[in-house]
Amino acid sequence: MTTDSVPGLDLRALAGEAHRVDDEIRAARTAFVEAHAEEIYAELTDGRTRYLRIDELVRAAALAFPGLVPSEQQMAAERSRPQVEKEGREIDQGIFLRGILRAPKAGPHLLDAMLRPTARAQRLLPEFLETGVVEMEAVRLERRDGVAHLTLCRDDCLNAEDAQQVDDMETAVDLTLLDPSVRAGLLRGGVMSHPRYLGRRVFCAGINLKKLSAGEIPLVDFLLRRETGYIQKIFRGLLTDDSWHSRFTGKPWMAAVDSFAIGGGTQLLLVFDHVLAASDAYLSLPAAKEGIIPGVSNFRLSRIAGPRVARQVILSGRKLRADEPDARSIVDEVVAPEKMDAAIDGALARLDGEAVAANRRMLNLAEEPPEEFRRYIAEFALQQALRIYGADVIGKVDGFAVGSR
Repeated sequence: MTTDSVPGLDLRALAGEAHRVDDEIRAARTAFVEAHAEEIYAELTDGRTRYLRIDELVRAAALAFPGLVPSEQQMAAERSRPQVEKEGREIDQGIFLRGILRAPKAGPHLLDAMLRPTARAQRLLPEFLETGVVEMEAVRLERRDGVAHLTLCRDDCLNAEDAQQVDDMETAVDLTLLDPSVRAGLLRGGVMSHPRYLGRRVFCAGINLKKLSAGEIPLVDFLLRRETGYIQKIFRGLLTDDSWHSRFTGKPWMAAVDSFAIGGGTQLLLVFDHVLAASDAYLSLPAAKEGIIPGVSNFRLSRIAGPRVARQVILSGRKLRADEPDARSIVDEVVAPEKMDAAIDGALARLDGEAVAANRRMLNLAEEPPEEFRRYIAEFALQQALRIYGADVIGKVDGFAVGSR
């Protein structure tokens, strides 16, 4: 029997009741995780003696505490659906991770787990040490004269970000930090084959909106891994525990921006030690248009560019030309496009001083204390999950699938 054959059945009322039940369950789940986060995390990590990455932690929680987070079978079903057809189970992962990250012992331990070298990087390290080159789908890594050159090479989609790009970037960052012969890292966009920018370099077009529409921008393996993984490793260093001098291995990083840095591209610039841009480039964070939160930019941009500029860029979608005054808090140096290569060499030479690594570590500690970052990322875990299932975002995803920037 179909629902339309049942006399007096009010589908809107049923939907409202289902929404109310979901809210009650999620409220109970939130209260439980916040009350027992330390015990849950201690059980999953054997008393904090094991380091589980975020994806490993949610899978372990699904097995150890059925119903607390979605099961692997439920998440596999979610991954098979486009965004408009998903059931929003990642919201429950966000509830769980916010509670864990808020906990004073569990939270720092989880963030430390995300700063350790990945298994993929450790497998590729011997090859990189020997040859100085690693070719990946989204990133090409090459060591030249003590500098690790990371080239974003998704030339068909203007280096738009997806889960593959995040995986490749974290691998490249790990290898850069693990190689003792590398003194600095440089990130630049490659030459494009895209018709609109054929033969030109492009830094980054931000999140891949077509992948978001297809349901292929996951909370854990993209949105959270990106912020707590390779971007934190660039900023804070790789956690290796190799020396009593410091638990972290950090190196100076430079970004070179050709054409534009949209969304996640601009987010990246906020953690680099030196940003060089071509005079015809621009920066933007189109969060309001897309309906999502631009990573950790809400936390960093106010400090770097000032609260008024941050609101104009994030809330109103203002673009910043690289050569305008308000952009100079993000961009250190602006040169004509034809002078980019020479300017890169000069800037890298200035980052090669003996005291640079120690001073950048102290600057970063003063500018962004780990506890402040942890408080932000804990709330981000849930709020970004809610945003990617917001009615406004769901209403836009079909447009994302066919539109272009």
